[in-house]
Amino acid sequence: MKLRSITLGVATLCLVAGISVPTVADDSETSKGNPLVIGHRGAAGVAPENTLEAIRTGSQSGADFIEIDVQLSKDGVPFIFHDGTPARTTNVEDIFPDRANDPITSFTWEELQQLDAGSYFSDKFIGTKIPRFDDVPGSLTGQTGVFIEIKDPAKSPGVEQVVADALANEDQWNSLLRAGKIEVLGFDAASNERFAQLAPDVPLQQLTGTVPSAQVLEHYATYADAFGTSYRTLDAAGAKRVKDAGLDLGVYTVDATEVADEALALGVERITGDFPQQIDRHLDGQKVFPANNGVVISDAINDVPGSDVTPENGEHVILENTGHRTIDVSGYLIRDAANNKLQVGDGYVLKPGEKLRVYPGPGTNSDDAFYLGGAAILNNGGDSLALWDAKGKLVDLFSN
Repeated sequence: MKLRSITLGVATLCLVAGISVPTVADDSETSKGNPLVIGHRGAAGVAPENTLEAIRTGSQSGADFIEIDVQLSKDGVPFIFHDGTPARTTNVEDIFPDRANDPITSFTWEELQQLDAGSYFSDKFIGTKIPRFDDVPGSLTGQTGVFIEIKDPAKSPGVEQVVADALANEDQWNSLLRAGKIEVLGFDAASNERFAQLAPDVPLQQLTGTVPSAQVLEHYATYADAFGTSYRTLDAAGAKRVKDAGLDLGVYTVDATEVADEALALGVERITGDFPQQIDRHLDGQKVFPANNGVVISDAINDVPGSDVTPENGEHVILENTGHRTIDVSGYLIRDAANNKLQVGDGYVLKPGEKLRVYPGPGTNSDDAFYLGGAAILNNGGDSLALWDAKGKLVDLFSN
C-alpha cells in the first residue's frame, strides 16, 4: 500500500535522489488540530476561477494549499482551466463565435490567449488571461502549496508525463515538491495510476463523487495517499471505509461554516472551498464576516413543485435582516457556485426581522418579493450561495 503523508513522500524522494531532506515548517492547520484548507480553483468565490488573480487571492487567504486544474492546449502547452469548453468562463462567443462549445483542448495556446477569462466574474477583472501551468508557482505567497488536478486526461493525452516532468525538472515546481507543498489529484483512476507509475513519490489523491466500496478503496490505496469526495455524499459509514483503507479524507466544495463543522465531525482532514479565507477564519475561531450588518441568506428553496420558474412561486433565495437596524438591500448580489447572479433591485429595505424572497424567475414584485424574470439557476439537489452587499463586500455564505 502507498501509505505516506505529503511530507514523508517528499522525504523518500529526496533520499532516493541523494538530496538532503528539507526542514518543513509545521505551520499548517494540521499542527493546530485543524484540517488542511485548500482554495478551490485558487479562490473561485472571490476572483475568476483558475486565474492568477484567484491563485494570488487564495494564496493570501490563509489557505494551506490552492487547487488548480491542468489541461493541454492543441499544441501541447499545459494551461490552467476547469471546464471542458470555454463557454462559461470566457468571452469565446465574441472572439470565436462558432467555437463556444468546442473542447477547450482544441484551441492552440495562441488562441487561448485571445480569450478574456475574467470579465464573466465582474468588470473588475476584464482582460484577465488563462494562465500557463508554469505561471502558478510565481503567483504564490508565503508557504502556500498547490493541489494539481489533472482534468479530463483523455482529452489531454500525455498530461501526466508533462506534470511529472515539471515537478521533477522545473526549479519552482521542484522546490515546492521538496518542501512538501505539492499533491496531484484527479477523478480518472486510470490516469492517477499512470501518474503514480511515473512519479511514485509524489503525493496523490483519488477523487470520486461518492464513497465507493471498501474493496475499491483498498485498490485506490495501492497507488494513492488520499481520497476526496463531495461533502454532500459523505456520511459516517463512508468516512469509516476511507479511514479503514488507510487513506486521508478530503471533501469539496465547502462554502459554509456549518458544512465545515459537519465535515470535521466526520474526521475530514482536507477541506476544499471557494472561500478559503472564511473557512480558515472559522477554524481559527475568528469572526467570519466582520463587516456583516445583519443581512444573511436564511434559506434557499431550490426545488419547487412543477417548473423551477413557475410565475410567482418558483425557486428562490430568502434574505433576512437578523440585525437591529433597518438595512437597504438594493443592489445586494447573490452568486451561486457556477457564478450565476441574482441582484436585488432598487428600493428594497428590510427592517429587523424582515425577509425578502429573491426569485430568478417571473412574478409580481412586492415589499417582500423581488423577481428577475429570467431562468432557473439553483441546483435542485443543493447549492452553495454567496451574498455581497451593494459595495461589493462579501457578507454571508450559505449551503443546502
